[in-house]
Amino acid sequence: MPRRFFYCYLFAIFLIAGCAGPAKLIHQYDPETRAWTGRLAVNIDGVRDTPAQYFSASFDLIGQANAGELILYGPLGSTAAHLNWTPDAATLRSNGTVRNFNSLRDLALQATGTDLPIAALFDWLSGKNVTVPGWQADLTQLSQNRLTARRDYPQPSAELRLVIEP
Repeated sequence: MPRRFFYCYLFAIFLIAGCAGPAKLIHQYDPETRAWTGRLAVNIDGVRDTPAQYFSASFDLIGQANAGELILYGPLGSTAAHLNWTPDAATLRSNGTVRNFNSLRDLALQATGTDLPIAALFDWLSGKNVTVPGWQADLTQLSQNRLTARRDYPQPSAELRLVIEP
């Protein structure tokens, strides 16, 4: 009988854990602030001795270019990285460590390995095709909840793809 109780208890724990979702955004923002949830993928082409890199994750994005947060989730729903930024500073939380940066640009470079235009991403997701040196955003599929942006210079070239949950 104790063994049966143990297995029932173990099953209940797994059942409860399976119902748990990823942590949601922790900061409160103005109700007018937009938020997006979905999947993103980053491809960075290889150059000379540097191999090509690929990164994908589920994400929650809230805020705006000057203050916000981006949470990246691993394949099983655990938080892989939590990025926060304000006009004065940026923070990256990952693998139990916290790193501070002077800017969102520096933080994005460290988190992804390339200079991603996170600030412009808010405009692109809102349908505004702002210009970012080296980047070309394709907003033609925004009505299908998809966004693609490609950087051809400086090298290495990179591609950012997002699929937004409706």
